[in-house]
Amino acid sequence: MVRLDVITTRGGDAGETSLGDGERVRKDALRVECFGTVDEANAAIGLLRLHTQGEADAMLARIQNDLFDLGADLCVPGTEAEKRLRMQDAQSARLEAEIASLNARLAPLRSFVLPGGSPGAAHAHLARTVVRRAERLVVALASREAVNPAAIRYLNRLSDHLFVLARHLNEDGARDVTWVPGAGRA
Repeated sequence: MVRLDVITTRGGDAGETSLGDGERVRKDALRVECFGTVDEANAAIGLLRLHTQGEADAMLARIQNDLFDLGADLCVPGTEAEKRLRMQDAQSARLEAEIASLNARLAPLRSFVLPGGSPGAAHAHLARTVVRRAERLVVALASREAVNPAAIRYLNRLSDHLFVLARHLNEDGARDVTWVPGAGRA
């Protein structure tokens, strides 16, 4: 499917890049910002995986692959599925099932959760914020151009997934750091 023999092509030296359909666009184009931010989210999840094992790591491995699918979807304008890799709602449904399974183990929240508690949870929260930024950018792109709606749904579910996973990585919420409104006031 993919073969990369030459990495340095010099094709982007003038500030342009190619989309998946061959169209040349500026590197600061919103579509490029979208799939670049998805790539950043994938890298953040790679760091998170340094702090996971077992079931959590297997979920994150699937998510990383999904994020490459999402990048492939976003790098080709339009929404037609014929001959193109497009996100599917089954990928979001899998996230929903994993969220439900993880959340069933957690005590109900009584306050907002601050990022932290354990290294894994902190990295999950960082990845969550990058995913939220990617979602905002894809929503902005969708207001201007055709975007696969399943891509937006996936990013929305993924941020929820990372939030619940962070709580799971905090000993199922026991190590959660909760917000105390006004605690820093003099």
